[in-house]
Amino acid sequence: MNLMENGDDPKYLVDHLNFKQKVDRALTLIGEAYKEYGAGLVVANSLGKDSVCVWDMAKKVAPKISGFVVTTRFKPKETVAFMHDTVDEYPELQVFQNDAKIPKQLYATDPDRCCDILKVRPTRRAIEEMEVKCWVTGLRCTEGRTRTDFLEVEERDRDLIKLNPILIWNEREVWQYLAINKVRVNPLYAQGFRSLGCAPCTRISTTGDERAGRWIGTSKCGGECGIHTRPLKINLDGDGI
Repeated sequence: MNLMENGDDPKYLVDHLNFKQKVDRALTLIGEAYKEYGAGLVVANSLGKDSVCVWDMAKKVAPKISGFVVTTRFKPKETVAFMHDTVDEYPELQVFQNDAKIPKQLYATDPDRCCDILKVRPTRRAIEEMEVKCWVTGLRCTEGRTRTDFLEVEERDRDLIKLNPILIWNEREVWQYLAINKVRVNPLYAQGFRSLGCAPCTRISTTGDERAGRWIGTSKCGGECGIHTRPLKINLDGDGI
């Protein structure tokens, strides 16, 4: 069976596949997608634990796979240093950033708009400039309350496939893969962070929800920046297509 065409229930797979089965399934998904899309397959690398896990698997499947990183002016210095080290090691990773002028402390007064300008728009530019047909993410349905309705293979924008190969993994399995394969991770995890974002909007949280430390004190608490929920392909009028 071609997993790219599967209709399996992610909730069932989370509970009924073991670690090795999940790894094999993720590698197969990436391999099938690469066979179909070739250079049009691009990995979105946020530099978080899930992204570096997917990036490592993608490079095992096809060393020529490329990717992109979206960064912002508010990223912690540890993340910026880790980004530079990663791009030095993998020059096929392109970095995208929006340096447009924004109101002071927009992240506090209107975090949705801040994320749209600094994260969603550069992602759209990456998709367009790299001529992406299928983008690969590290999104997981077990990570938080806002990520339970995603599928392993999606088409949320017309003519743009989104592949979520570790959708059904839990947090422990991600760390298990990273440890077994000796994958370097952002040093902020050693400080206690479980989900990484911009410095003003990310705190250490000890609750069961991995994303609970994101946007604390706002309506976005534990939510999304918009990359996974907003249209990424737009027409000339700026509307989703």
